[in-house]
Amino acid sequence: MDKRDFKILLKKYVGILCSIFLYNISIAQTVTDTSIAPGTIFTLEQYENMALANSSDAQIAREKIKQAENIKKATFTQLLPSFNAVGAYTWNQKKFSMMAEDALLPVGTKMGDGSFGFTADQVNNGWTLIDGQPVPLDADGHPFNPKTNPEKILWKNYAYLPKDALTFDMRNIFVGGIGFTQPIFMGFKIRELYNISKNYEAVEEIDYDKLKEDLCIQVDQAYWMVVSLLNKQKLAQNYVELLTTLDANVQKSIKEGVATKGDALNVKVKLNEANLALTKATNGITLAKMQLFYLAGLDVNGNYGVADSDFSGYEDKTLVTSEQDVVGLALNNRPELKKLEHLEDIAQSQVKIARSRFMPNIVATGNYYISNPNIFNGFNKSFKGAFAVGVGITIPIFHFGDRIYTLKAAQNEHNIVLHKIEKTRKLITLQSTMSKYKLDEARSKLNSANSNIDAAKENLRLANLSYKEGLITISDLLAAQTAYISACSEQIDAAIDVRICELTLLNNMGIAKLGN
Repeated sequence: MDKRDFKILLKKYVGILCSIFLYNISIAQTVTDTSIAPGTIFTLEQYENMALANSSDAQIAREKIKQAENIKKATFTQLLPSFNAVGAYTWNQKKFSMMAEDALLPVGTKMGDGSFGFTADQVNNGWTLIDGQPVPLDADGHPFNPKTNPEKILWKNYAYLPKDALTFDMRNIFVGGIGFTQPIFMGFKIRELYNISKNYEAVEEIDYDKLKEDLCIQVDQAYWMVVSLLNKQKLAQNYVELLTTLDANVQKSIKEGVATKGDALNVKVKLNEANLALTKATNGITLAKMQLFYLAGLDVNGNYGVADSDFSGYEDKTLVTSEQDVVGLALNNRPELKKLEHLEDIAQSQVKIARSRFMPNIVATGNYYISNPNIFNGFNKSFKGAFAVGVGITIPIFHFGDRIYTLKAAQNEHNIVLHKIEKTRKLITLQSTMSKYKLDEARSKLNSANSNIDAAKENLRLANLSYKEGLITISDLLAAQTAYISACSEQIDAAIDVRICELTLLNNMGIAKLGN
């Protein structure tokens, strides 16, 4: 058994889809308990659960799901009215006046056509007749048109308008109000934004499941590596014990003159190789356990066991009946496709949002506002308020093709997602089909390994009998022993390989594993 035997399973990629129900609080509490007794044995599911409970990436993914859920809830509130209260205070240095000084307003008459005018008894101007019509004279006795030269009118009576009457104390202004805005029609923007937020939440959940899947794949890979090396360690230990016994027998045979020193040297060489293989297996177990404990969140220098340490074979399971079943399950269950389907829905919503920019936006508003001074009673210094309701509409007209280009870009994004879906379907079909072939090949190897070990065991039995009878040399016996040990090692590799290929196939089909 050489170094290559211990590297085979390190190159195997393990696949598995971990169910969301694997995570449980009891395991998480066990992991954080620093009083776990050395030598505690955990099953594969327990190692997976501990890894999930202690993974920072998993905790981040769970927070992202909560974040997406809160964003979805926030988006839904945009369909509801928004209420706001406002208040303000302003101090002005001076009072406000609508007049610069006191004013005198002439007292005239409202004429028949509704305009402002005067009669002869309301002015001091003289009059003359021109073309039979009375025309007023200015102070110099020249006739004038009062409409074009109203400054020449000599009024008899004036109304006095003092400046103070139109001066208002606006030095301290208080304003407040409360109101609401209710979207009536926004071109379906809010509805599509809500749909986008729902799909993003689903995407985060899929990403979380995929993260758990990838983490469990790493745990399974490390777990079965430990199992493989533990069994190879036992195999190497048995081989060392066998060669140690044979070495002692050869030494006795040399004394009796039956064996030679060459035979003893051959046994010594094989014994040294077996001890080296045992050391490599022991060191490999230490490293593999450290990797497993690290993934599970345990002390990497701890001493914990695996439930399948006495792995002596593998009960073959028939997962599917045909290649068509494998591909069908994969296309229905793979999280990559489900995620892309949600991304397609998001892209469709983005197209609809871009199209909604061509539509009008309509909102309803309602407000109650109050002020001091108030405008309802000559800027009286008291609080007065009033209600106001209204409807607003915005209609887009023209913006140099901005909306058209945005719509085309959204349609391009949707087409990109469709191409990705088609590409992913082809890739999943290829992956699941190859996984099916690899599992079939691994099963064939396991059947051959089981058959070979029976033959190697019988060959070793016959070699022992022949050696005792003196019919074969020590080299022949060592060759039979080596063949048997090699067959046992190949059986372990084949059995683990079937398990790994089974989990890989299940992962590629997007379904949960059948159990350990």
